[in-house]
Amino acid sequence: MSDLQVRPAVPADIAAITRIYADAVVQGTATFEVEAPDEAQMAQRQEALLADGLPYFVVEHAGSVAGYAYAGRYHVRPAYRWTLESSIYVAPQFQRLGFGRLLMRRLLAEAETRGYRQMLALIGDQTNVASIALHATLGFRRIGTLQAVGFKHGRWIDVVVMQRSLGNADSMPP
Repeated sequence: MSDLQVRPAVPADIAAITRIYADAVVQGTATFEVEAPDEAQMAQRQEALLADGLPYFVVEHAGSVAGYAYAGRYHVRPAYRWTLESSIYVAPQFQRLGFGRLLMRRLLAEAETRGYRQMLALIGDQTNVASIALHATLGFRRIGTLQAVGFKHGRWIDVVVMQRSLGNADSMPP
């Protein structure tokens, strides 16, 4: 599709990002939030990630934001500073069309360029087979499952933990 573009996210994208995420919160189990944040909250989150120098991208289709992905710190303790956690959301009408793959490839490449060594994906719900397959296709390994750690939509939900090495990974110091 020649009308697709992956680019860095900017504050003007927040309305679309908020709509995409709200659908995931209300309809899905990819996130364990139960109330969709408003645009102000989403803008604060984006600002914090960008101020921390972390990668954050959107995919545009025909000039509109169709999905987004970013990497956040896995943990705040200093020894974890080379490990990131990915987040990716694609609007329902654009799922399973390759938009997520484009976003994740860009996110992984950017994280590697910035010197990060590991990327984790904490995928809500073992039934989220599309996300699990996407991550596996991009070189993530399934590390394990956190069983029944979230309760949403009237049921207990697992988290699938996947991991992918970046750059020199653990072969030499950062």
